[in-house]
Amino acid sequence: MRPRIGVYYFRILFFICGLSFVTGCRETPSQSSPSTPTGTATGFSIHKVSPNLTEVVVHTPWPDARTPFRYAFLDREAAARTTLDRDAYDAIILTPVASIIATSTTHIPALEALGELNTLKGFPDTRYISSPKARTMIAKGHIKDVGVNEAMNTESVLELHPELIIGFSINDQNASYDVLERAGIPIVYNGDWVERHPLGKAEWIRFFGVLFQKEELADSIYHQIAGAYESARSLASKAGSRPTVLSGAMYRDVWYLPAGESWAAQFIKDANGEYLWNDTRGTGSLSLSFESVLAKAAEADIWLGAAQFTAYDQLLGSNKHYQKFKAFNERKIFTISKTTGEEGGVLFYELAPNRPDIVLKDMIHILHPELLPDHDPVFYKPLDPFEK
Repeated sequence: MRPRIGVYYFRILFFICGLSFVTGCRETPSQSSPSTPTGTATGFSIHKVSPNLTEVVVHTPWPDARTPFRYAFLDREAAARTTLDRDAYDAIILTPVASIIATSTTHIPALEALGELNTLKGFPDTRYISSPKARTMIAKGHIKDVGVNEAMNTESVLELHPELIIGFSINDQNASYDVLERAGIPIVYNGDWVERHPLGKAEWIRFFGVLFQKEELADSIYHQIAGAYESARSLASKAGSRPTVLSGAMYRDVWYLPAGESWAAQFIKDANGEYLWNDTRGTGSLSLSFESVLAKAAEADIWLGAAQFTAYDQLLGSNKHYQKFKAFNERKIFTISKTTGEEGGVLFYELAPNRPDIVLKDMIHILHPELLPDHDPVFYKPLDPFEK
């Protein structure tokens, strides 16, 4: 069995940049053939093998993963008459799934959109969840806190008897995941965070659709989001100007900002902005000196994503040299950190990957206010002014 892991997103960098197996059977499924791609996701594929069996291959559970994970999702009522080669799959899951543990806040919106939030029985460190519905369930004890993702409380998880764990990982080592798998709880990896394109992240709702036999609903939701995104992108292309854009902020002695091939850079491009580091390589973040950022972006028109800062006095208090930027002096700095859940979790980390259309509209409203004058920003808000 391959080693498994799940850990939290590195939140500081986000601030700075955003069954058991089935046996004894009588019916063998037909040969699988890949379904026609319907979106931009590259990290997974869905194969409808038969009316009762769907295979999901997760190609990229984490960056630079060398081996894909293959999962079989089998209708419960057909299990007794279906023969599967358990060695051909990393897990075999009976559907619709009745109880799960999720491990990333990005899983919450998909569950909620599909009407399956009630299946969520546990989550590592529930304080990061922003969804009002999920918070109500937490308060009532319907969603239990199971520790921290990189070292989940295995006893707490086993007490919940989940049918599977939706895993998040950055590599292939995690002791608690190994223990839980040996106890018979399958780990099914979700690699939404590795996708490069905003719509690629959103398409992972189709992954969740398979779990609950709600493929058609998941497809419909995705296509609605993709359609709204493309309409917004088309609108942005009609703008008569392309404002220059700066992003990120200092953390200790390093300024972190999105690399040119990242999903954040794609948003700026689709909003018809000129991201000043658009020509850099990489899908993660760049680590730069203050001086190099100032030399390139002192005259940037807009500053998007000022890390954890929510007010100008906070920003200036952390580094007086921020006032050398045009965007600072013209009060054109916007942050994602003002929209939070009741426990302080930043909504952007939870909902933005699922709703890229809203993120794009926020950016268009900022970069080209004449195009979306009535849009009420959800994620990107201006920093609070200086206190008098």
